[in-house]
Amino acid sequence: MKKKGFTLIELVMVIVILGILAAMVLPRFIDLQSKAKESATRGSLGAIRAAVAVSYASRAAYNITPYVPTTLDVTMFQDSQIPMDAIASSSTLTVSNTTPDATSPGGWWYDSLNGRVWVHHTAYSSW
Repeated sequence: MKKKGFTLIELVMVIVILGILAAMVLPRFIDLQSKAKESATRGSLGAIRAAVAVSYASRAAYNITPYVPTTLDVTMFQDSQIPMDAIASSSTLTVSNTTPDATSPGGWWYDSLNGRVWVHHTAYSSW
């Protein structure tokens, strides 16, 4: 009578091959999560900048000075919420007339003098 099945060496070889494949693929999937957070934050930053641009245009059209809004509020956004910074999981907004520093990362930084908006995070200070 002939026995059917796999030998121990065949099973070990399959496990080794699967381990090698997993070692090659896993770093790519880990990097995808951080890239997704970065892309979501960039999209939210674009939404905030668009809200500032719309407010600027409407204030300029009706000759309301200053043209650049001095603050940002939730009424400027379609869903009445400030978009989330996916990197730091924060939707806080700091309004100031200075350049952001890296002491307290997270959320957004709005320059009330010129209308610029930054991601207030140390790793993404160049946006």
